[in-house]
Amino acid sequence: MTPTDVSSFSLVPRWVQEAVFYQIFPDRFCRSRTSRQTSPLPFQAWGAKPDQLGFQGGDLRGILEKLDYLEDLGVTALYLNPIFASAANHRYHTYDYFQVDPLLGGNEALRELLQAVHGRGMRLILDGVFNHVGRGFWAFHHVLENQQQSPYTEWFHIRGFPLRPYTEAHRNDCNYEAWWGLPELPKLNHHNAAVRAYLLDVARYWIEFGIDGWRLDVPEEIEEPSFWPAFRRVVKQANPEAYLAGEIWGSGQGWLSGDRFDGITNYAFGRAALGFLAHDALPLNPIYISGHEIRRLDAKAFAEQVETMVRLHEWRYILSNLNYLDSHDMPRIMHLARHDLTAVKLMQGFQMTMPGAPVIYYGTEIGLDGGTDPDCRRAFPWDDTASWQHELRAHCHWLLHTRRTHAVLRRGRYAQLLAAGRTFAFKRFLGRELAYIVLNADLAPVTLTLEDPYGDQGSFTLVDAADSSTIHSRQGRTEAIQVPPRSLRLLLRQPD
Repeated sequence: MTPTDVSSFSLVPRWVQEAVFYQIFPDRFCRSRTSRQTSPLPFQAWGAKPDQLGFQGGDLRGILEKLDYLEDLGVTALYLNPIFASAANHRYHTYDYFQVDPLLGGNEALRELLQAVHGRGMRLILDGVFNHVGRGFWAFHHVLENQQQSPYTEWFHIRGFPLRPYTEAHRNDCNYEAWWGLPELPKLNHHNAAVRAYLLDVARYWIEFGIDGWRLDVPEEIEEPSFWPAFRRVVKQANPEAYLAGEIWGSGQGWLSGDRFDGITNYAFGRAALGFLAHDALPLNPIYISGHEIRRLDAKAFAEQVETMVRLHEWRYILSNLNYLDSHDMPRIMHLARHDLTAVKLMQGFQMTMPGAPVIYYGTEIGLDGGTDPDCRRAFPWDDTASWQHELRAHCHWLLHTRRTHAVLRRGRYAQLLAAGRTFAFKRFLGRELAYIVLNADLAPVTLTLEDPYGDQGSFTLVDAADSSTIHSRQGRTEAIQVPPRSLRLLLRQPD
């Protein structure tokens, strides 16, 4: 298959189905030794309370220094929040798409990081923000300086001159289209051919530079219908194995048809997991995150949501969707679960045994806390290991390595086995490989048998992945399985 083989454009990269992603907010993950020793810049203290404007100095070489930690954890792919030149600590306000922010180390630091990541057999994707730009974006700045005389006026949706770039959003008098009405985020005019050509050049440039794909911000807000198919063609021409994931908070129907994305950000996964596995921590009335409801679920309601998720798209896309529990855009699961460690462990167990590519938001594996943005963007406490939830990290480490060892947990088909009260069970199967996963969200232990009428009706043995104890199955029915309160059992078929 060559980069110009058009038939390859609709293929979903197989490596994503094998991956465990780790999402990094660069300013808060790790400040490199070089920066700490030589940079004269007055960054905030590492670990300071997050705010919208402060920089704590995390950089790309800091990520490079922690690759041993990530590889040991079991991570195989990195997803970085935006890294291009910007005046915002989150860098969704892009100034120059062809330059990595100097505070992160510039283009050379990304080159070094990619070389190290690829040398370990890992992958790296970037956050692509192509709906809007920052107020300091070079073309918008040109319009600010020249007003209607600028040749770039058609790059934006301008309603009048002179522009009012520093009006306050609540006044609702910004005279150009901006994301959510925020004057600091002018929307690009994707109907303009020059804008499309520029953004497609950006897409191609960084794939050729060596990145392994894009997570694409708010793609539903780009209304030009030709843009995303063209984006896909350009990226796949440069690298047919590049991954394209769209940030979709809803179902994603219509977006996974071979002409745009390989997967979506499956936030519905985390909403369901929270509703069932952190049931008691949630308020009686539903809560909402980015307009989407999270409510308490019993096993039956949870099973219905899970069944919808695994039936909504073609199987190749189900395996390539990004399964989220939390992210930079929402409170952390430790916060939402009101510090119930058992709930977080159950949610991670569900995440690592379900179809799809798991995404660990940096620090979730050590129980990093944080409420609504920007509090969910706290610095990783590298020098305060006493604050880590070491039991949680060990659990996460075990789950990731178990998933990596058993292909059935990565690529196996899915079928529900049981949903009753606060107990849910399902299976994954791949050829002769078989896994039974039981989640007990109750405060009391349960004893159950699993019936698998469409599975192997012979006799075989299941081995507990945690303690190597065994359970026998005969004629599609297991022996009694005891599941402690608030815990998971992962049973793998013993090889013949």
